[in-house]
Amino acid sequence: MMDATAKPLRVPPEISVYAEQHGIFDLIQKMVSSLLTNRPEDPIQYLIDMLKKSSGDEVPRIFILGPPASGKKTIAKMLCDQINAVLLKPEDFFLDDVSERVKEALSYKMSNKEIPNTLWAMLIQERLSKVDCFKRGWVLVGFPTTREQAVLLQEASVLPQHVVLLDAPDTVLIERNLGKRIDPYSGDVYHTTFEWPSDPNVQKQLVKPDNISEKETAKELLAYRRHYHGMFNTYNNICKTINADQPCVDVFSQVLTYVQQQHRSAAPFTPRILLYGPPGSGRSLQAALIAQKYSIVNICCGQLLKEAAAGDTKLGELLKPYIEYGQQVPDNLVIKILKDGLSNFDCTTRGWVLHGFPRDVEQATELKDAGFVPNRVVFLDITDDAVMERLTLRMTDPVTGERYHSVYKPPPNPKVQSRLQRNPKDSEDNVQHHLDVYHASVWEMEKFYDNVIHINADQDPHTVFEYIESCIVNPLPKKIQKPKTAELHV
Repeated sequence: MMDATAKPLRVPPEISVYAEQHGIFDLIQKMVSSLLTNRPEDPIQYLIDMLKKSSGDEVPRIFILGPPASGKKTIAKMLCDQINAVLLKPEDFFLDDVSERVKEALSYKMSNKEIPNTLWAMLIQERLSKVDCFKRGWVLVGFPTTREQAVLLQEASVLPQHVVLLDAPDTVLIERNLGKRIDPYSGDVYHTTFEWPSDPNVQKQLVKPDNISEKETAKELLAYRRHYHGMFNTYNNICKTINADQPCVDVFSQVLTYVQQQHRSAAPFTPRILLYGPPGSGRSLQAALIAQKYSIVNICCGQLLKEAAAGDTKLGELLKPYIEYGQQVPDNLVIKILKDGLSNFDCTTRGWVLHGFPRDVEQATELKDAGFVPNRVVFLDITDDAVMERLTLRMTDPVTGERYHSVYKPPPNPKVQSRLQRNPKDSEDNVQHHLDVYHASVWEMEKFYDNVIHINADQDPHTVFEYIESCIVNPLPKKIQKPKTAELHV
């Protein structure tokens, strides 16, 4: 008898699916990280309180950093307006005169002394512990500026998810700084050339900030460049440098795209991929490329049905008439075949890529009810004209079995051309019918599945594959949603 302790440990597939859906691995990682960072006296109670306070959704925690005149505050304000996070600027920390730490910092400021970095770290930690930051998330702009400050923030458990470094040539930054103007009432920043307010009243009250001369700006830039690499290395894994020498809208678009990305997780991941698209979009080819590279199971619905019909089983006997006469197989039979195929050991352990089913929301619902939920849904988009060109112009040589295409792969000589045959399924009427069926369901299918990935399939197949591959290996972008009104006034 085999020793039970020597048997390989196999985790049931349902457990891995549950863990992935609820982010169990990342939750445990977050709890352990928080424990080791804060080192509470009562770890159990600390974790209980942490889970009670957790909103369930990860709120943004972002640093916007960069040299003077790189547009940090402007981009940070636009970002907070978009994601409804709390905008934090170091100069605003002194508005709260209740805190003892704020009073201590003000005493340094009033004496024209530099505020110690340790006190800065405590001020920021204190501000981030407030309910609005906890519920809505936060964007801290312009701090830290040195590696020492960054390390102190880490020790104080101030850990951003994303760090954005805005940068531009020094000549550009100096020119920008000379034209900077500030509204003393709102704190908004304007520029004499690039962003001048349209309101005449605002124009009159703008003031020129101190220390923006070319000499002072060059001095600040030199100090920033001296500390840049140390600060960058502190946040190397979560940091992205963005060129600030471009229109503000373009900078903001790149920043927003980056902060919506999720960093790669060490959690186990079993691909469950659904390829959806019109006929001729290349689903079969892409599925084969994915399965070959990542050793996952290629599940072609049509092929499964043909194999089942060829088998000497009761189910095969039921399927044969539909396959032989080219009729649509009832959904209940298709689901039964797919359930057997997707439940096999290889699919549950290595993952799968499914194509050819579902074709509409009813089928998608039945697949979901059967317990098969894809974690990547890729829509291969292509125009009807391109589909027609791909399908109606392809032919086969009955002698060699070689496939040809009038445009992309014409026959080598007139002799081969004369014997080529076209599949009746590739007639214009038949292709148009399948396109009509696809268009009737595509909008509802997109609503049914969350985080649908759209890829232009009217390009080189290997280019399409590279796009699909990047969507598989990288986490899906997170949707940053604005909290409910009730949460804003907690």
